Amino acid sequence: MSLQEPLRFRPILIEKVWGGDHLAAHVEGGLPEGARIGEVWSLVDRLDGGSEVEGGTFDGRSLRGLMLSEREALLGRTPAGPDDTFPLLIKLLDAHLPLSVQVHPDRKAAELLGGDATAKDECWYVLSADEDCGFLLGLREGVDPTTFAQNAGTPAVVDLLQSFTARPGQFVFVPAGTVHSIGSGVRLVEVQENSDTTLRLYDWDRPGLDGEQRECQPELALSAIHYERRSKGPQMPVLQGEEGPNRHADLLTTPTFTVELLEVHEAESYDTDGRPWIHVVLSGQGTLRRKEGDGAWTLGKGETWLLPADLGAYRIDDLDGELRLLRVSVREETPA
Repeated sequence: MSLQEPLRFRPILIEKVWGGDHLAAHVEGGLPEGARIGEVWSLVDRLDGGSEVEGGTFDGRSLRGLMLSEREALLGRTPAGPDDTFPLLIKLLDAHLPLSVQVHPDRKAAELLGGDATAKDECWYVLSADEDCGFLLGLREGVDPTTFAQNAGTPAVVDLLQSFTARPGQFVFVPAGTVHSIGSGVRLVEVQENSDTTLRLYDWDRPGLDGEQRECQPELALSAIHYERRSKGPQMPVLQGEEGPNRHADLLTTPTFTVELLEVHEAESYDTDGRPWIHVVLSGQGTLRRKEGDGAWTLGKGETWLLPADLGAYRIDDLDGELRLLRVSVREETPA
């Protein structure tokens, strides 16, 4: 079957002990009253559940089902992810309280962990941030593995990490093996490999939503850390444009995905070129049209759209002078 139209999915709302209500402006219909929504998964394909298409020809179809029946049209020449799932996961986060101090494994560490552990590179685009809030990213200069291991699982581990202030519009790369935490008062978009493997080093001595103490895995986490790495911290993208009003910035290239920032004020043409692309609308409104055939789709703030490899040439138009998007592609090569 052909997949020549963009796909938007119903948001999946996930309560977290550290969540809040600030993502209401990014979710159509708002959030349930009183719920602590920490994450909104806007594109996910997991064996135990995932995204369902909202609207259009494929309304109600699951991404899992499309991966099973229309994989070639969806992925084109790009490889599938773990367990033959769609290789990326897109979510919005609201850190009303700080997240745990944690680390994700790379491929080598995930293999050693065994079970269903999978590697996870991730990156963040800051939507909004309260004053004097920020991130913990990577070990401080001079902190050696022995010192860090002696403090793992205790509040003292926080003082061994680099601290950075968060600002709206910043971009942060968090490669696997980097110890990190998102501080209270930060809202962001996260683009990541399709993995849910998180190893906690410290969780502020707090209970979870069920009232029970949340599990930490300091010994396992220590085996996944890249001790020699020092994070550059948040970066403010520099948008460039040779001619005309449209601007862009190349933010990141990893073995599995790339991320660009687009600012569109006049119609701009693109092509899927035989691979899937994801568009996350950060602000404003626009339209997306296929260059051949009928169809026009309105892009709204907070939405995530998956463009199947089969879509081909398309263009994006601005509707309100404020259209800004993350454009994410899946790499063609399977990482070593």
